[in-house]
Amino acid sequence: VFREVDEEVRRDQLANIWSKHNGLIIAAAVLLVMGIGGWRFYEHQTLKSAEAAGATLDAATRDLRDPDKAADGEKALAELAKGDAAGYRAIARFRLTAEQARSDPAAAIIAYDVMAKDAALDANFQSLALIRAAMLRLDVHPYAEFRKTVEPLATATGIWRHTARELLGVSALKAGEMDEAGRWFDQLVTDPAAPAVLKQRGDLYLGLVRSGPVVPAT
Repeated sequence: VFREVDEEVRRDQLANIWSKHNGLIIAAAVLLVMGIGGWRFYEHQTLKSAEAAGATLDAATRDLRDPDKAADGEKALAELAKGDAAGYRAIARFRLTAEQARSDPAAAIIAYDVMAKDAALDANFQSLALIRAAMLRLDVHPYAEFRKTVEPLATATGIWRHTARELLGVSALKAGEMDEAGRWFDQLVTDPAAPAVLKQRGDLYLGLVRSGPVVPAT
């Protein structure tokens, strides 16, 4: 009996709520449906945009390999670099700068430095820009200057530390700083996480370090 009374009371309460607030309830239900539908539409449009950007990147990369279509490839990448797909936008910027480095390394270094300071880019992309710039600086900057730029990337937790250590070692080796070179290459080959190919190169470089600096013939 008490259960039946409770059910009657609940039905009366629900009926009262419905009679007083049916408009709000219907509006809330409509908004919920519209919100779900809008989110689904957004996901669909985002996926379509990403697929289109991927196709554009593939086509542009192929065009860059063809001297007759290279200009078209660079134009497509420039448009992609201004697009909405953040990941593809970053990749396009890197690809364009890599092409620029072929003819104007100094300008490419500046472009990489700009990307390294771009807060809109993921931190890993910013570090990658520094590494790419370092590769171009290797032949033009003395070791002391090179080290200031690249050493922060060679920390124990740096995602690009293996490449940074190799570059630092090569720069020191070219400058005749054998102790410095040995230190960087030793860090490279003793890091368990270092890729095998980099460890192999590090061992070769250590052999050069042990043989000492090359003395010009007189």
